[in-house]
Amino acid sequence: MPTKIKGPALFLAQFAGEDAPFNSLENITRWAASLGYKGVQIPTFVPHLFDLDRAADSKDYCDEIAGICAEAGVEITELSTHLQGQLVAVNPVYDAAFDGFAPAALHGNPKARQEWAVDQVKKAARASRHLGLDTSVSFTGSLAFPFLYPWPQRPAGLIEEAFSELARRWRPILDVYDEYGVDIGYEIHPGEDVFDGATWEMFLDALDGHTRARINYDPSHFLLQQMDYLAFIDLYHDRICAFHVKDAEFNPDGRQGVYSGYQPWLNRAGRFRSLGDGQVDFAAIFSKLAQYDYDSWAVLEWECCLKSPEQGAAEGAPFIAQHIIDVTDKAFDDFAGAKTDIAQIRAMLGIEQ
Repeated sequence: MPTKIKGPALFLAQFAGEDAPFNSLENITRWAASLGYKGVQIPTFVPHLFDLDRAADSKDYCDEIAGICAEAGVEITELSTHLQGQLVAVNPVYDAAFDGFAPAALHGNPKARQEWAVDQVKKAARASRHLGLDTSVSFTGSLAFPFLYPWPQRPAGLIEEAFSELARRWRPILDVYDEYGVDIGYEIHPGEDVFDGATWEMFLDALDGHTRARINYDPSHFLLQQMDYLAFIDLYHDRICAFHVKDAEFNPDGRQGVYSGYQPWLNRAGRFRSLGDGQVDFAAIFSKLAQYDYDSWAVLEWECCLKSPEQGAAEGAPFIAQHIIDVTDKAFDDFAGAKTDIAQIRAMLGIEQ
């Protein structure tokens, strides 16, 4: 029987800041609840909202965090390690750009930065278990992405070795998650080595199908690549454990297309938008997910080049709520009350008794 999706929920990363109500977990969760959100996805890389080191070591601290959320009227949906996951695998061309995701003491030291990131992601497994969460969300990082377009031609074996190394780095982490009974939902995202269905399959194959490697489904990234984001659900629904509800639009013209000509967000052919302002068919997505018994959270990840985050968040909760399907246990033409024995059935089929 199809199951009901939980929500609406809100990813807090894009809203955290120095000013109230975004400056503490108490304030931001009350604000989210006031807008109609029932859950929050907590970024583990925003110290004034969540102390990951303490959460990994202290069940009491995690109980305190859960209590703050419950008092505000929201549940914790997942912990996010997107930024730390990114640092598990960084091609040297990105070293300077990604140093900002790590503590200042690690800048300019890729080896120490990577070791820190691995430790952080592992700690999120323990923290998730302390919070009673079965799912987390992250990025894979990228070793091969600078070689995305095959010009000049890539050396034979380069992509294969990149995915082998990616798996070597993630397998021990995933084993820790398995120990604690927690899945990692990887957000499939350009800039990561795993950015579409084909690369997901390569990653999963390199991991020998590790059971804890799952998908954080975000259709906005697929629309900007001009992928069939509904067929993606058909193909990989058994691995989808989390859902970012994010809108986007793609308007190619004579000047630019998928690659968007190095333009700023406002001028790109492909742009992230607030919910309902883009081109993603969320009615079809929620139907697909319900059809395949997705019963976890629908989490708004707000990003938009035009609308303010406050307006986007306020509009997002009712948008998600309106798309969640109150599933039925039988179709409109099911006659569950009709009692038919095997003899009648055989007669209806013209089968001799």
